[in-house]
Amino acid sequence: MDQSADASGIDLAWLAGALSAKRAEIEAELDLMSRLTTDMNGGTHGRPGDGTSVTVERLTQVAAYDRVGLLLSDVIRAQVKITDGTVGYCDRCGEVIQPARLRTLPWATRCVTCPAAH
Repeated sequence: MDQSADASGIDLAWLAGALSAKRAEIEAELDLMSRLTTDMNGGTHGRPGDGTSVTVERLTQVAAYDRVGLLLSDVIRAQVKITDGTVGYCDRCGEVIQPARLRTLPWATRCVTCPAAH
């Protein structure tokens, strides 16, 4: 197979660039989320019930942080697949991932017929 393309014919240089850009974007987002959460660690002041609002806000932020963290894991996994030569193949069934899917989601590691890992 041509070393400049994956199993589905996607240009590996383009794919690597897209994954690198997405990884940088996600890492910056996680950093910002971490700083915002740290800034919220002050005490609650004001009306009764404000503590409940802060708790709900923190739980929402933790869930969002976890979702973004899972996306980062997917991007890193896709980068590893480029390195180990398995990019373009489904992690679950081993079938080729369709080019349209990889163009839309460069970090896809499963085909559309296999359920998500998370």
